Amino acid sequence: MRVSAEAAALSCLCPLVVFLCVVSQSCYGAQVSLRQKNQTKTAEDVSHRLKKGWIWNQFFVLEEHIGPEPQYVGKLHSNSDKGDGSVRYILSGEGAGSIFVIDESTGDIHTAKSLDREKKSQYVLHARAIDRWTNRSLEAESEFIIKVQDVNDNAPTFPNGPFSATVPEMSDVGTSVFQVTASDADDPTYGNSAKIVYSILEGQPYFSVDPKTGTIRTAMSSMDRESRDRYAVVVQAKDMAGSVGGLSGSTTINITLSDVNDNPPKFQQKSYQLYVPELAPVGKVVGRIRASDEDEGQNAEMTYSITNADAAAIFTITTDKDRREGIISLKQPLNYEKKKVHTLGIEASNTHPDHRFSHLGPFRDSTSLRVIVGDVDEPPVFSMDYYIMDVYENSPAGTQVGTVTAVDPDSTNSAIRYFIENEEERPLYFTVDVNSGAIRTTQALDREESAWHNITVMAAEVDNPRMVAHVPVTVQVLDVNDNVPSISGSNSAIVVCDGTKYGQVIQTIHAADQDNFANGKFSFHVPADYQIHTNFSVKDNGGKL
Repeated sequence: MRVSAEAAALSCLCPLVVFLCVVSQSCYGAQVSLRQKNQTKTAEDVSHRLKKGWIWNQFFVLEEHIGPEPQYVGKLHSNSDKGDGSVRYILSGEGAGSIFVIDESTGDIHTAKSLDREKKSQYVLHARAIDRWTNRSLEAESEFIIKVQDVNDNAPTFPNGPFSATVPEMSDVGTSVFQVTASDADDPTYGNSAKIVYSILEGQPYFSVDPKTGTIRTAMSSMDRESRDRYAVVVQAKDMAGSVGGLSGSTTINITLSDVNDNPPKFQQKSYQLYVPELAPVGKVVGRIRASDEDEGQNAEMTYSITNADAAAIFTITTDKDRREGIISLKQPLNYEKKKVHTLGIEASNTHPDHRFSHLGPFRDSTSLRVIVGDVDEPPVFSMDYYIMDVYENSPAGTQVGTVTAVDPDSTNSAIRYFIENEEERPLYFTVDVNSGAIRTTQALDREESAWHNITVMAAEVDNPRMVAHVPVTVQVLDVNDNVPSISGSNSAIVVCDGTKYGQVIQTIHAADQDNFANGKFSFHVPADYQIHTNFSVKDNGGKL
Protein backbone atom coordinates (compact mmCIF):
# COMPACT_ATOMS: atom_id res chain seq x y z
CA MET A 1 0.00 0.00 0.00
CA ARG A 2 1.25 3.42 -0.81
CA VAL A 3 1.87 6.05 1.86
CA SER A 4 1.00 9.67 1.09
CA ALA A 5 3.67 12.34 0.88
CA GLU A 6 2.31 14.08 3.94
CA ALA A 7 2.60 10.89 5.98
CA ALA A 8 6.13 10.30 4.63
CA ALA A 9 7.19 13.77 5.71
CA LEU A 10 5.75 13.30 9.14
CA SER A 11 7.58 9.98 9.54
CA CYS A 12 10.83 11.94 9.60
CA LEU A 13 9.78 13.86 12.66
CA CYS A 14 9.11 11.08 15.18
CA PRO A 15 8.64 7.32 15.57
CA LEU A 16 5.26 6.26 14.18
CA VAL A 17 3.14 3.09 14.15
CA VAL A 18 1.29 2.79 10.90
CA PHE A 19 -1.69 0.43 10.60
CA LEU A 20 -2.26 -0.68 7.09
CA CYS A 21 -5.42 -2.44 6.03
CA VAL A 22 -6.08 -4.59 3.07
CA VAL A 23 -8.38 -3.48 0.33
CA SER A 24 -11.44 -5.74 0.56
CA GLN A 25 -14.67 -5.50 -1.50
CA SER A 26 -14.30 -1.73 -2.06
CA CYS A 27 -13.61 -1.00 1.65
CA TYR A 28 -10.26 0.70 1.95
CA GLY A 29 -8.06 1.28 4.97
CA ALA A 30 -6.07 4.48 5.20
CA GLN A 31 -2.76 5.08 6.90
CA VAL A 32 -2.59 7.00 10.10
CA SER A 33 -1.80 10.72 10.08
CA LEU A 34 -0.24 12.24 13.18
CA ARG A 35 1.31 15.55 14.05
CA GLN A 36 3.89 16.54 16.64
CA LYS A 37 4.51 20.15 17.62
CA ASN A 38 7.56 19.86 19.84
CA GLN A 39 10.34 17.33 19.24
CA THR A 40 12.16 18.19 22.50
CA LYS A 41 9.51 16.68 24.78
CA THR A 42 10.14 13.50 26.75
CA ALA A 43 9.10 10.09 25.40
CA GLU A 44 6.14 9.96 27.79
CA ASP A 45 4.83 13.29 26.61
CA VAL A 46 5.30 12.21 23.03
CA SER A 47 3.46 8.98 23.67
CA HIS A 48 0.59 10.84 25.27
CA ARG A 49 0.24 13.28 22.42
CA LEU A 50 0.59 10.57 19.76
CA LYS A 51 -2.31 8.60 21.27
CA LYS A 52 -4.51 11.64 21.20
CA GLY A 53 -3.47 12.65 17.69
CA TRP A 54 -3.96 9.29 15.95
CA ILE A 55 -6.86 9.02 13.50
CA TRP A 56 -7.77 5.40 12.95
CA ASN A 57 -9.59 4.06 9.95
CA GLN A 58 -11.37 0.79 10.59
CA PHE A 59 -10.07 -2.57 9.50
CA PHE A 60 -12.51 -4.80 7.62
CA VAL A 61 -12.58 -8.55 7.24
CA LEU A 62 -15.05 -10.58 5.25
CA GLU A 63 -17.28 -12.95 7.18
CA GLU A 64 -17.67 -16.59 6.20
CA HIS A 65 -14.22 -16.75 4.57
CA ILE A 66 -13.70 -20.28 3.25
CA GLY A 67 -10.45 -19.85 1.28
CA PRO A 68 -7.53 -22.25 1.66
CA GLU A 69 -5.36 -19.57 3.29
CA PRO A 70 -6.05 -17.44 6.37
CA GLN A 71 -7.66 -14.16 5.46
CA TYR A 72 -5.32 -11.18 5.54
CA VAL A 73 -6.68 -8.34 7.69
CA GLY A 74 -4.01 -5.64 7.72
CA LYS A 75 -0.60 -4.61 8.92
CA LEU A 76 0.84 -2.88 11.99
CA HIS A 77 3.97 -0.90 11.24
CA SER A 78 6.23 1.53 13.09
CA ASN A 79 8.64 3.86 11.35
CA SER A 80 11.12 2.84 14.04
CA ASP A 81 11.19 -0.53 12.33
CA LYS A 82 14.40 -0.64 10.22
CA GLY A 83 13.57 -4.12 8.96
CA ASP A 84 16.31 -5.73 11.06
CA GLY A 85 13.85 -7.68 13.25
CA SER A 86 14.46 -5.53 16.30
CA VAL A 87 10.79 -4.43 16.51
CA ARG A 88 8.27 -6.79 18.03
CA TYR A 89 4.56 -6.20 17.41
CA ILE A 90 2.09 -7.31 20.07
CA LEU A 91 -1.72 -7.66 19.60
CA SER A 92 -4.21 -7.91 22.49
CA GLY A 93 -7.94 -7.54 23.03
CA GLU A 94 -11.01 -9.38 21.68
CA GLY A 95 -10.01 -12.48 19.74
CA ALA A 96 -6.30 -11.75 19.85
CA GLY A 97 -4.36 -14.98 19.49
CA SER A 98 -7.45 -17.10 18.85
CA ILE A 99 -9.26 -15.30 16.03
CA PHE A 100 -6.67 -12.75 14.99
CA VAL A 101 -3.02 -13.74 14.71
CA ILE A 102 -0.19 -11.25 14.22
CA ASP A 103 3.26 -11.87 12.83
CA GLU A 104 5.36 -10.31 15.58
CA SER A 105 8.14 -9.44 13.18
CA THR A 106 6.19 -8.04 10.23
CA GLY A 107 3.02 -6.83 11.98
CA ASP A 108 0.84 -8.66 9.48
CA ILE A 109 -2.58 -9.65 10.92
CA HIS A 110 -4.51 -12.72 9.67
CA THR A 111 -7.70 -14.44 10.76
CA ALA A 112 -7.33 -17.90 12.24
CA LYS A 113 -10.95 -18.93 11.58
CA SER A 114 -14.04 -17.99 9.65
CA LEU A 115 -16.11 -15.23 11.24
CA ASP A 116 -19.85 -14.74 11.45
CA ARG A 117 -20.99 -11.13 11.44
CA GLU A 118 -24.43 -12.11 12.73
CA LYS A 119 -22.82 -13.47 15.90
CA LYS A 120 -20.31 -10.65 16.37
CA SER A 121 -19.97 -7.69 14.08
CA GLN A 122 -16.77 -6.05 15.38
CA TYR A 123 -13.76 -6.63 17.58
CA VAL A 124 -11.86 -4.11 19.72
CA LEU A 125 -8.09 -4.76 19.83
CA HIS A 126 -4.97 -3.05 21.13
CA ALA A 127 -1.59 -2.74 19.39
CA ARG A 128 1.89 -2.21 20.83
CA ALA A 129 5.39 -1.99 19.32
CA ILE A 130 8.39 -2.88 21.58
CA ASP A 131 12.14 -3.29 21.17
CA ARG A 132 12.73 -7.00 20.90
CA TRP A 133 16.04 -6.82 22.79
CA THR A 134 15.27 -4.33 25.54
CA ASN A 135 11.44 -4.75 25.77
CA ARG A 136 11.23 -0.96 25.73
CA SER A 137 7.98 0.41 24.25
CA LEU A 138 8.63 2.02 20.96
CA GLU A 139 4.99 3.05 20.55
CA ALA A 140 2.31 3.58 23.15
CA GLU A 141 -0.53 1.04 23.21
CA SER A 142 -3.41 2.14 21.04
CA GLU A 143 -6.93 0.81 20.42
CA PHE A 144 -8.40 0.02 17.05
CA ILE A 145 -11.48 -1.81 15.68
CA ILE A 146 -11.78 -4.63 13.19
CA LYS A 147 -15.23 -4.77 11.65
CA VAL A 148 -16.62 -7.95 10.14
CA GLN A 149 -17.88 -7.11 6.73
CA ASP A 150 -21.25 -8.57 5.78
CA VAL A 151 -21.85 -11.00 2.97
CA ASN A 152 -25.30 -12.14 1.93
CA ASP A 153 -25.37 -15.42 3.83
CA ASN A 154 -28.78 -15.17 5.48
CA ALA A 155 -32.09 -15.65 3.74
CA PRO A 156 -35.13 -13.66 4.86
CA THR A 157 -37.33 -15.49 7.37
CA PHE A 158 -40.82 -15.16 8.80
CA PRO A 159 -40.24 -16.24 12.39
CA ASN A 160 -43.91 -16.23 13.43
CA GLY A 161 -45.45 -17.87 10.36
CA PRO A 162 -47.62 -19.37 9.11
CA PHE A 163 -50.28 -16.73 9.69
CA SER A 164 -54.07 -16.51 9.72
CA ALA A 165 -56.18 -13.57 8.61
CA THR A 166 -59.83 -12.76 7.91
CA VAL A 167 -61.43 -10.39 5.43
CA PRO A 168 -65.15 -9.89 4.65
CA GLU A 169 -66.37 -11.45 1.44
CA MET A 170 -67.27 -9.08 -1.40
CA SER A 171 -64.71 -6.54 -0.13
CA ASP A 172 -63.56 -3.81 -2.51
CA VAL A 173 -60.33 -4.27 -4.43
CA GLY A 174 -57.41 -3.01 -2.37
CA THR A 175 -58.90 -3.84 1.02
CA SER A 176 -56.05 -4.46 3.45
CA VAL A 177 -56.02 -8.02 4.75
CA PHE A 178 -52.75 -8.57 6.58
CA GLN A 179 -49.15 -7.37 6.72
CA VAL A 180 -46.19 -9.73 6.81
CA THR A 181 -42.73 -8.67 7.87
CA ALA A 182 -39.67 -10.75 7.11
CA SER A 183 -36.43 -10.41 8.99
CA ASP A 184 -32.92 -10.73 7.52
CA ALA A 185 -29.93 -11.23 9.78
CA ASP A 186 -27.59 -9.56 7.30
CA ASP A 187 -26.36 -5.99 7.73
CA PRO A 188 -29.11 -3.54 6.71
CA THR A 189 -26.61 -0.68 6.48
CA TYR A 190 -24.35 -2.36 3.97
CA GLY A 191 -25.34 -3.03 0.41
CA ASN A 192 -28.59 -4.82 -0.43
CA SER A 193 -28.03 -7.96 1.60
CA ALA A 194 -30.97 -7.12 3.87
CA LYS A 195 -33.07 -5.12 1.40
CA ILE A 196 -36.23 -7.21 1.03
CA VAL A 197 -38.81 -7.28 -1.73
CA TYR A 198 -42.12 -9.16 -1.29
CA SER A 199 -44.01 -11.07 -3.94
CA ILE A 200 -46.85 -13.60 -4.10
CA LEU A 201 -46.05 -17.16 -5.13
CA GLU A 202 -49.58 -18.53 -4.61
CA GLY A 203 -52.88 -16.71 -4.18
CA GLN A 204 -53.25 -14.79 -7.40
CA PRO A 205 -55.41 -13.38 -8.87
CA TYR A 206 -57.35 -13.06 -5.63
CA PHE A 207 -54.74 -11.21 -3.57
CA SER A 208 -51.75 -8.93 -4.08
CA VAL A 209 -48.85 -7.88 -1.89
CA ASP A 210 -47.07 -4.56 -1.65
CA PRO A 211 -43.44 -5.33 -2.60
CA LYS A 212 -42.04 -2.87 -0.06
CA THR A 213 -44.35 -3.10 2.95
CA GLY A 214 -45.57 -6.69 2.73
CA THR A 215 -49.20 -5.56 3.01
CA ILE A 216 -51.58 -8.12 1.50
CA ARG A 217 -54.67 -6.71 -0.18
CA THR A 218 -57.68 -8.06 -2.05
CA ALA A 219 -57.27 -8.06 -5.81
CA MET A 220 -60.82 -9.12 -6.76
CA SER A 221 -64.10 -7.54 -5.65
CA SER A 222 -66.38 -10.53 -6.18
CA MET A 223 -64.94 -13.11 -3.83
CA ASP A 224 -67.94 -15.06 -2.57
CA ARG A 225 -67.67 -16.95 0.71
CA GLU A 226 -70.48 -19.26 -0.33
CA SER A 227 -68.43 -20.37 -3.35
CA ARG A 228 -65.05 -20.50 -1.62
CA ASP A 229 -64.25 -19.40 1.89
CA ARG A 230 -60.54 -20.21 2.37
CA TYR A 231 -57.37 -19.23 0.52
CA ALA A 232 -53.75 -20.16 1.17
CA VAL A 233 -51.58 -17.24 0.09
CA VAL A 234 -47.84 -17.92 -0.15
CA VAL A 235 -45.69 -14.78 0.11
CA GLN A 236 -41.99 -14.74 -0.75
CA ALA A 237 -39.43 -12.32 0.71
CA LYS A 238 -36.26 -11.95 -1.37
CA ASP A 239 -33.20 -9.96 -0.38
CA MET A 240 -30.71 -8.14 -2.62
CA ALA A 241 -33.71 -5.96 -3.57
CA GLY A 242 -35.18 -8.92 -5.41
CA SER A 243 -32.32 -9.19 -7.89
CA VAL A 244 -31.03 -12.42 -9.37
CA GLY A 245 -28.91 -14.31 -6.89
CA GLY A 246 -30.72 -12.98 -3.83
CA LEU A 247 -31.76 -15.33 -1.07
CA SER A 248 -35.45 -15.86 -0.34
CA GLY A 249 -37.83 -17.25 2.23
CA SER A 250 -41.58 -17.74 2.16
CA THR A 251 -44.53 -18.11 4.46
CA THR A 252 -48.21 -18.98 4.17
CA ILE A 253 -51.11 -16.76 5.16
CA ASN A 254 -54.36 -18.71 5.56
CA ILE A 255 -57.06 -16.20 4.68
CA THR A 256 -60.69 -16.85 5.58
CA LEU A 257 -63.58 -14.91 4.07
CA SER A 258 -66.01 -13.82 6.74
CA ASP A 259 -69.71 -13.73 5.97
CA VAL A 260 -71.79 -10.72 4.94
CA ASN A 261 -75.52 -10.71 4.28
CA ASP A 262 -75.40 -11.00 0.51
CA ASN A 263 -77.87 -13.88 0.09
CA PRO A 264 -81.67 -13.71 0.56
CA PRO A 265 -83.77 -16.49 2.07
CA LYS A 266 -84.90 -19.03 -0.48
CA PHE A 267 -87.73 -21.55 -0.43
CA GLN A 268 -86.83 -24.74 -2.23
CA GLN A 269 -90.34 -25.06 -3.72
CA LYS A 270 -92.87 -22.59 -5.02
CA SER A 271 -95.68 -24.44 -3.26
CA TYR A 272 -96.05 -26.89 -0.39
CA GLN A 273 -98.90 -29.05 0.87
CA LEU A 274 -99.92 -29.93 4.41
CA TYR A 275 -102.58 -32.30 5.77
CA VAL A 276 -104.40 -31.31 8.96
CA PRO A 277 -107.33 -33.27 10.45
CA GLU A 278 -110.39 -31.16 11.09
CA LEU A 279 -110.41 -32.06 14.78
CA ALA A 280 -106.97 -30.59 15.44
CA PRO A 281 -107.30 -28.43 18.57
CA VAL A 282 -106.82 -24.66 18.53
CA GLY A 283 -103.21 -23.75 19.42
CA LYS A 284 -101.81 -27.04 18.13
CA VAL A 285 -98.74 -26.94 15.89
CA VAL A 286 -99.91 -28.41 12.60
CA GLY A 287 -96.77 -28.00 10.47
CA ARG A 288 -93.36 -26.44 9.84
CA ILE A 289 -91.85 -24.76 6.82
CA ARG A 290 -88.24 -23.76 6.18
CA ALA A 291 -86.42 -21.41 3.84
CA SER A 292 -82.68 -21.77 3.34
CA ASP A 293 -80.10 -18.99 3.51
CA GLU A 294 -76.52 -19.52 2.35
CA ASP A 295 -75.25 -16.91 4.80
CA GLU A 296 -74.44 -17.82 8.37
CA GLY A 297 -74.96 -16.55 11.89
CA GLN A 298 -76.92 -13.33 12.25
CA ASN A 299 -76.87 -12.81 8.47
CA ALA A 300 -79.01 -15.93 8.01
CA GLU A 301 -81.65 -15.02 10.60
CA MET A 302 -85.16 -14.60 9.16
CA THR A 303 -88.77 -14.13 10.16
CA TYR A 304 -91.86 -15.78 8.67
CA SER A 305 -95.28 -14.22 8.07
CA ILE A 306 -98.65 -15.13 6.51
CA THR A 307 -99.43 -12.60 3.79
CA ASN A 308 -103.14 -13.25 3.07
CA ALA A 309 -105.63 -12.02 5.67
CA ASP A 310 -108.19 -14.82 5.32
CA ALA A 311 -105.57 -17.46 6.10
CA ALA A 312 -104.03 -15.32 8.86
CA ALA A 313 -107.43 -15.33 10.60
CA ILE A 314 -107.33 -19.13 10.92
CA PHE A 315 -103.59 -19.87 11.10
CA THR A 316 -100.61 -18.22 12.77
CA ILE A 317 -96.91 -18.63 12.06
CA THR A 318 -94.01 -18.03 14.44
CA THR A 319 -90.25 -18.29 13.90
CA ASP A 320 -88.03 -20.91 15.48
CA LYS A 321 -84.74 -18.94 15.58
CA ASP A 322 -82.58 -21.95 16.41
CA ARG A 323 -83.83 -24.10 13.53
CA ARG A 324 -84.78 -21.14 11.30
CA GLU A 325 -88.21 -22.65 10.66
CA GLY A 326 -91.71 -21.24 10.47
CA ILE A 327 -94.05 -22.96 12.95
CA ILE A 328 -97.68 -23.05 11.81
CA SER A 329 -100.44 -23.29 14.44
CA LEU A 330 -104.23 -23.11 14.49
CA LYS A 331 -106.03 -19.97 15.64
CA GLN A 332 -109.52 -21.31 14.88
CA PRO A 333 -110.94 -24.85 14.56
CA LEU A 334 -111.18 -26.41 11.12
CA ASN A 335 -114.35 -27.81 9.58
CA TYR A 336 -114.07 -30.17 6.68
CA GLU A 337 -117.75 -29.79 5.84
CA LYS A 338 -117.38 -25.99 5.50
CA LYS A 339 -113.97 -25.68 3.83
CA LYS A 340 -111.76 -28.49 2.66
CA VAL A 341 -108.66 -26.51 1.54
CA HIS A 342 -106.96 -23.39 2.89
CA THR A 343 -104.19 -21.63 0.94
CA LEU A 344 -101.57 -19.72 2.92
CA GLY A 345 -99.21 -17.17 1.40
CA ILE A 346 -95.96 -17.38 3.40
CA GLU A 347 -93.03 -14.98 3.25
CA ALA A 348 -89.54 -15.33 4.75
CA SER A 349 -87.45 -12.16 5.10
CA ASN A 350 -83.99 -11.46 6.52
CA THR A 351 -84.00 -9.94 9.98
CA HIS A 352 -80.75 -7.99 9.48
CA PRO A 353 -80.47 -6.88 5.82
CA ASP A 354 -77.26 -5.17 4.70
CA HIS A 355 -78.14 -2.11 2.63
CA ARG A 356 -74.79 -2.28 0.83
CA PHE A 357 -76.16 -5.25 -1.10
CA SER A 358 -79.70 -4.02 -1.69
CA HIS A 359 -78.89 -3.89 -5.38
CA LEU A 360 -78.81 -7.69 -5.37
CA GLY A 361 -82.57 -7.74 -4.92
CA PRO A 362 -85.16 -8.01 -2.12
CA PHE A 363 -83.87 -10.08 0.77
CA ARG A 364 -87.09 -12.08 1.06
CA ASP A 365 -88.84 -14.94 -0.67
CA SER A 366 -92.41 -16.23 -0.74
CA THR A 367 -94.21 -19.50 -1.29
CA SER A 368 -97.72 -20.91 -0.95
CA LEU A 369 -98.90 -23.60 1.43
CA ARG A 370 -102.06 -25.61 0.73
CA VAL A 371 -103.58 -26.97 3.92
CA ILE A 372 -105.75 -29.99 3.18
CA VAL A 373 -108.40 -30.41 5.87
CA GLY A 374 -108.86 -34.09 6.66
CA ASP A 375 -112.36 -35.38 7.18
CA VAL A 376 -112.77 -37.03 10.59
CA ASP A 377 -115.74 -39.13 11.70
CA GLU A 378 -117.11 -36.77 14.31
CA PRO A 379 -119.66 -37.72 16.96
CA PRO A 380 -123.27 -36.54 16.61
CA VAL A 381 -124.05 -32.95 17.52
CA PHE A 382 -127.15 -32.10 19.57
CA SER A 383 -129.26 -29.13 18.58
CA MET A 384 -128.74 -27.64 22.04
CA ASP A 385 -125.95 -27.77 24.58
CA TYR A 386 -128.48 -28.75 27.24
CA TYR A 387 -132.29 -29.23 27.45
CA ILE A 388 -134.84 -28.15 30.08
CA MET A 389 -138.27 -29.87 29.95
CA ASP A 390 -141.32 -30.04 32.23
CA VAL A 391 -144.24 -32.35 33.00
CA TYR A 392 -147.14 -32.16 35.41
CA GLU A 393 -147.04 -34.39 38.40
CA ASN A 394 -149.43 -37.30 38.46
CA SER A 395 -149.30 -37.49 34.66
CA PRO A 396 -149.70 -41.08 33.55
CA ALA A 397 -146.75 -43.20 32.52
CA GLY A 398 -145.80 -42.64 28.88
CA THR A 399 -146.46 -38.91 28.96
CA GLN A 400 -144.02 -37.13 26.56
CA VAL A 401 -141.98 -34.44 28.28
CA GLY A 402 -139.91 -33.29 25.27
CA THR A 403 -137.60 -34.33 22.41
CA VAL A 404 -133.84 -34.20 21.91
CA THR A 405 -132.37 -33.94 18.42
CA ALA A 406 -128.87 -34.79 17.21
CA VAL A 407 -127.37 -35.01 13.72
CA ASP A 408 -124.20 -36.48 12.21
CA PRO A 409 -121.96 -33.49 11.24
CA ASP A 410 -120.04 -35.60 8.73
CA SER A 411 -120.88 -35.73 5.08
CA THR A 412 -122.06 -39.34 5.51
CA ASN A 413 -125.03 -38.06 7.58
CA SER A 414 -125.39 -41.31 9.46
CA ALA A 415 -128.66 -42.13 11.20
CA ILE A 416 -128.75 -41.49 14.96
CA ARG A 417 -129.89 -43.69 17.84
CA TYR A 418 -130.73 -42.31 21.31
CA PHE A 419 -130.17 -43.81 24.75
CA ILE A 420 -130.41 -42.69 28.37
CA GLU A 421 -127.15 -43.08 30.27
CA ASN A 422 -127.56 -45.02 33.50
CA GLU A 423 -124.10 -45.94 34.72
CA GLU A 424 -125.27 -46.38 38.33
CA GLU A 425 -128.23 -48.54 37.24
CA ARG A 426 -130.75 -46.54 39.26
CA PRO A 427 -134.48 -46.74 38.59
CA LEU A 428 -135.30 -44.56 35.60
CA TYR A 429 -138.37 -42.31 35.59
CA PHE A 430 -137.93 -41.58 31.88
CA THR A 431 -137.30 -43.36 28.63
CA VAL A 432 -136.20 -42.05 25.22
CA ASP A 433 -137.37 -43.22 21.84
CA VAL A 434 -134.34 -44.75 20.16
CA ASN A 435 -135.17 -43.27 16.77
CA SER A 436 -137.01 -40.00 17.44
CA GLY A 437 -135.38 -38.82 20.66
CA ALA A 438 -138.77 -38.29 22.35
CA ILE A 439 -138.53 -38.49 26.12
CA ARG A 440 -141.45 -39.97 28.07
CA THR A 441 -142.23 -40.80 31.68
CA THR A 442 -142.14 -44.37 32.90
CA GLN A 443 -144.45 -43.66 35.86
CA ALA A 444 -146.47 -40.91 37.48
CA LEU A 445 -144.29 -38.36 39.19
CA ASP A 446 -144.90 -36.64 42.53
CA ARG A 447 -143.62 -33.09 42.71
CA GLU A 448 -143.70 -33.19 46.49
CA GLU A 449 -141.21 -36.08 46.40
CA SER A 450 -138.87 -34.64 43.72
CA ALA A 451 -139.45 -31.45 41.81
CA TRP A 452 -136.41 -31.84 39.45
CA HIS A 453 -134.91 -34.80 37.59
CA ASN A 454 -131.55 -34.78 35.79
CA ILE A 455 -130.75 -37.32 33.08
CA THR A 456 -128.09 -37.68 30.36
CA VAL A 457 -129.12 -38.62 26.84
CA MET A 458 -126.62 -40.25 24.47
CA ALA A 459 -126.70 -40.07 20.69
CA ALA A 460 -124.76 -42.65 18.69
CA GLU A 461 -124.21 -43.04 14.95
CA VAL A 462 -125.74 -46.12 13.43
CA ASP A 463 -122.78 -46.55 11.04
CA ASN A 464 -120.19 -46.09 13.77
CA PRO A 465 -121.60 -46.71 17.26
CA ARG A 466 -118.33 -45.58 18.80
CA MET A 467 -119.18 -42.02 17.76
CA VAL A 468 -121.27 -41.00 20.77
CA ALA A 469 -122.36 -37.59 22.04
CA HIS A 470 -123.87 -36.72 25.42
CA VAL A 471 -126.27 -33.97 26.45
CA PRO A 472 -127.73 -33.13 29.89
CA VAL A 473 -131.54 -32.98 30.20
CA THR A 474 -133.31 -31.45 33.19
CA VAL A 475 -137.03 -32.23 33.76
CA GLN A 476 -139.07 -30.04 36.07
CA VAL A 477 -142.16 -31.62 37.68
CA LEU A 478 -145.00 -29.07 37.65
CA ASP A 479 -147.37 -28.84 40.60
CA VAL A 480 -151.04 -29.75 40.64
CA ASN A 481 -153.43 -29.24 43.59
CA ASP A 482 -153.30 -32.75 44.90
CA ASN A 483 -152.72 -32.04 48.60
CA VAL A 484 -155.26 -30.76 51.25
CA PRO A 485 -154.17 -28.38 53.98
CA SER A 486 -153.43 -29.98 57.31
CA ILE A 487 -153.99 -28.27 60.68
CA SER A 488 -151.35 -28.80 63.26
CA GLY A 489 -152.62 -29.81 66.68
CA SER A 490 -156.20 -30.21 65.44
CA ASN A 491 -157.34 -32.55 68.26
CA SER A 492 -156.04 -30.53 71.18
CA ALA A 493 -158.54 -28.85 73.59
CA ILE A 494 -158.74 -25.10 74.00
CA VAL A 495 -159.04 -23.81 77.55
CA VAL A 496 -160.84 -20.53 78.18
CA CYS A 497 -160.49 -18.77 81.49
CA ASP A 498 -163.29 -17.07 83.30
CA GLY A 499 -163.38 -13.39 82.75
CA THR A 500 -162.08 -13.58 79.22
CA LYS A 501 -163.02 -10.41 77.44
CA TYR A 502 -164.89 -10.17 74.14
CA GLY A 503 -162.67 -10.26 71.10
CA GLN A 504 -159.72 -11.58 73.02
CA VAL A 505 -157.59 -14.13 71.05
CA ILE A 506 -157.68 -17.39 72.92
CA GLN A 507 -155.86 -19.63 70.40
CA THR A 508 -153.96 -19.44 67.10
CA ILE A 509 -154.40 -22.30 64.64
CA HIS A 510 -151.62 -23.28 62.14
CA ALA A 511 -152.17 -25.08 58.83
CA ALA A 512 -149.92 -26.16 55.86
CA ASP A 513 -150.37 -27.27 52.23
CA GLN A 514 -147.63 -29.25 50.39
CA ASP A 515 -148.65 -27.76 47.08
CA ASN A 516 -147.03 -24.53 45.96
CA PHE A 517 -148.05 -21.15 44.70
CA ALA A 518 -151.80 -20.92 44.02
CA ASN A 519 -152.32 -24.60 44.72
CA GLY A 520 -150.99 -24.15 48.21
CA LYS A 521 -153.22 -21.26 49.28
CA PHE A 522 -155.98 -21.90 51.88
CA SER A 523 -158.45 -20.08 54.20
CA PHE A 524 -159.90 -20.68 57.68
CA HIS A 525 -163.64 -20.82 58.54
CA VAL A 526 -165.93 -22.65 60.92
CA PRO A 527 -168.05 -25.28 59.23
CA ALA A 528 -171.77 -24.48 59.20
CA ASP A 529 -172.59 -27.40 61.43
CA TYR A 530 -170.51 -25.84 64.23
CA GLN A 531 -171.71 -22.23 63.97
CA ILE A 532 -174.50 -22.70 66.61
CA HIS A 533 -172.13 -21.65 69.37
CA THR A 534 -171.84 -17.92 68.84
CA ASN A 535 -169.63 -17.33 71.79
CA PHE A 536 -166.53 -18.05 69.63
CA SER A 537 -165.45 -16.97 66.17
CA VAL A 538 -162.50 -17.70 63.78
CA LYS A 539 -160.70 -14.95 61.94
CA ASP A 540 -159.02 -15.88 58.60
CA ASN A 541 -155.55 -14.34 58.29
CA GLY A 542 -155.26 -14.85 54.53
CA GLY A 543 -153.32 -18.06 54.75
CA LYS A 544 -150.91 -16.53 57.20
CA LEU A 545 -150.58 -17.26 60.88
